[in-house]
Amino acid sequence: MKGSKHTAKRAKKSLGQNFLVDETIIERIVDALDIDAGDRVIEIGPGRGALTDRLVDSNATVAAIELDRDLIGPLRERYAGNSAVQILEQDALTVKYGEVWHGNTASPAKLVANLPYYISTPILQVLADQRPAFSRLVLMFQREVAERIAAEPGSSARGFMTVLVEAAFEVEHLFDVPPTAFEPMPKVWSSVIRLIPKSSIDVNEHLFRTIVSAGFVQKRKTILNNLKLYSKEASTLLETAQIESGRRAETLSLEEWIRLSNAFEKHQMR
Repeated sequence: MKGSKHTAKRAKKSLGQNFLVDETIIERIVDALDIDAGDRVIEIGPGRGALTDRLVDSNATVAAIELDRDLIGPLRERYAGNSAVQILEQDALTVKYGEVWHGNTASPAKLVANLPYYISTPILQVLADQRPAFSRLVLMFQREVAERIAAEPGSSARGFMTVLVEAAFEVEHLFDVPPTAFEPMPKVWSSVIRLIPKSSIDVNEHLFRTIVSAGFVQKRKTILNNLKLYSKEASTLLETAQIESGRRAETLSLEEWIRLSNAFEKHQMR
């Protein structure tokens, strides 16, 4: 590790930056990626390069996506002459991940990221939309966000984000990360999760997200009261999908959401 350069830049609160510095946690994250020599790994938010170094040590080909211009120069200097690493000054929300390597989409890449709270939902939507580009994803979020992602039906933590991720990925909570693993130290714990993309689900995904979003618009209300704002036929369609109208959205399983979305689609096609 090139420790002296890891302290070159201060974290920016405006970008939700907290740099991971704990070597043990870094090693566990790399292990979770299960890297073979030559694997292509996309890293969102390389920061000072601590995790990037370990990816390089694992003989991966790395594309590191960084938004902070103050970090781009030091990162490019750090890996100058290393053909296995490219530093991309881009917004992770707008990247076409399957085209990171000059349009080469022959094999899916692995992705790793430490994600700030404020982009959790939008980045998950982007990654879900582009999931054929990945073989696995290892992501770190605030623990509260990770709990929402993995929430089971009936949990008050379950919401739109949960169902969105569940429809696109197999979800596995790996481990929690204390504030002391970062510089500067955040006020909350973080969690690392692993996502394995699902090939497809039997549903119109755009409509599916619309229905799920409508169902969760006011979590304290019943699924019927929420969906009535979207469609006058909500009661009939809930019955078609065999879902009791007095239930709340957080109690529905993925399979029930799919049935409900398909019922709406069939109704719209009449």
